[in-house]
Amino acid sequence: MFKKLRTLLRDNRSFLLFISLMLVFRSAVADWNTVPTGSMLPTIVEGDRILVNKMAYDIRVPFTHIPLVKLADPTRGEIIVFDSKKADKKLIKRVIAVPGDTVMMRDNRLYLNGKPLVYTSQALSAYAPANVTEWQEELLGIVHSIRLNPQPSPLANFGPVTVPDNQYLALGDNRDNSADSRVIGFVPREEIIGRSSSVVFSLDYNDYYLPRPDRMMRAF
Repeated sequence: MFKKLRTLLRDNRSFLLFISLMLVFRSAVADWNTVPTGSMLPTIVEGDRILVNKMAYDIRVPFTHIPLVKLADPTRGEIIVFDSKKADKKLIKRVIAVPGDTVMMRDNRLYLNGKPLVYTSQALSAYAPANVTEWQEELLGIVHSIRLNPQPSPLANFGPVTVPDNQYLALGDNRDNSADSRVIGFVPREEIIGRSSSVVFSLDYNDYYLPRPDRMMRAF
């Protein structure tokens, strides 16, 4: 039996090496994640497969969260992927405030370090239902879209709070439908595994999982 196993390994060593290197690459360098919920609408749509740069902030030991080299820290406006212990799952949210920032929300409008963010109404994006509104939110020079429901959720007001060291405040762009820092608290630096800025491809869950050509290789 062991002889057959050794023969099998020897005959397939190139394939096994390829699989091993691919797993290491996906664990430590880059990967893609499926987005199952609409918490980041309209920026990220359910069914999107987003590219995750796992070397954006740290070089880590493969298959672990152990950092070897720190490369950078998340900045405001970036979309991060993190393994949330409180939520017990992987989450995708936008960084709103970094350590030392003071932030509050009143009627779904953010105030950062005592100054209100600028909001501009925009036309509804593709796949948006008619009963929502969408706005451009300017976060200290970073402009992105957010979505609001006709009736604000209980999460539409919080703070002011000051972000502690080595933690971040992250929110979903779909503000009335996102379990983010308003629910799970600040995001610890060590839970952040990467940054995302583009969709690789997308499948339409409401149309027999057909591809969405307009979202392939789309930057956000």
